[in-house]
Amino acid sequence: MAATASSLASQFSGLRREVLSREAAPSTALFVRSVRSRIRLPASCRPPRGVVAMAGTGKFFVGGNWKCNGTRDSITKLVADLNDAKLETDVDVVVAPPYIYIDQVKQSLTDRIEISAQNSWIGKGGAFTGEISVEQLVDIGCKWVILGHSERRHIIGEDDQFIGKKAAYALSQNLKMKAFADSISNWTDVVIAYEPVWAIGTGKVATPQQAQEVHLAVRDWLKKNVSAEVASSTRIIYGGSVNGNNSSELAKQEDIDGFLVGGASLKGPEFAVIVNSVTSKKVAA
Repeated sequence: MAATASSLASQFSGLRREVLSREAAPSTALFVRSVRSRIRLPASCRPPRGVVAMAGTGKFFVGGNWKCNGTRDSITKLVADLNDAKLETDVDVVVAPPYIYIDQVKQSLTDRIEISAQNSWIGKGGAFTGEISVEQLVDIGCKWVILGHSERRHIIGEDDQFIGKKAAYALSQNLKMKAFADSISNWTDVVIAYEPVWAIGTGKVATPQQAQEVHLAVRDWLKKNVSAEVASSTRIIYGGSVNGNNSSELAKQEDIDGFLVGGASLKGPEFAVIVNSVTSKKVAA
């Protein structure tokens, strides 16, 4: 389905998002992941390239979401593989283990890779059985948290309003994230990720050209609805069946600044290949 420039904002405002956030001293970062796939901006409507790919920190970004996978033994093996991997230095690398293994991973994983949680509660801790507070995540050393993942939306039933409240609280506690752009007051270190719903866990991946078009549309939306500065400084990354075979070609696209990785992040050597696909970006540049 094609979208004209005039209708893009209304379509983008309805996108479901996933937010991955980071606590960092003194600043923090936010990662929003869009999971709708049907936005296409015609070539005639695309603005000239007035924004900078991999701006902000200037680094490629690769996040690995382990979801509800792993045992103590398998995660020990995965961490060992990641520790042995030779990773390009100019890449921000983050992994999100299941809650019960966060401390194990934090204690054994190289400092080269930062740790994320996969979810957090809407506010401060208390009588909320089964939930995890942002304060607890910070206390155990998590620098990121994922909110609004499509699986939380489709299976658990979380909506934008609920996710937005979670994100607003995390922002107040220096784990930055938000489900809606107008709720973000500070875009420093924000990372946005696009992922087509049909690509999640299916083995299907958008073509580099398709992904580039949507990334450019997202960046243009930021320019028109937030500011040119935010559009220029925000990294936009791709997710959806990313693996070691397709990451190199995807990375060559000007507006693809990294990846959110699912199943392939459970394979240390393959995840390293995806991280190191930043070299394709350098060659293309």
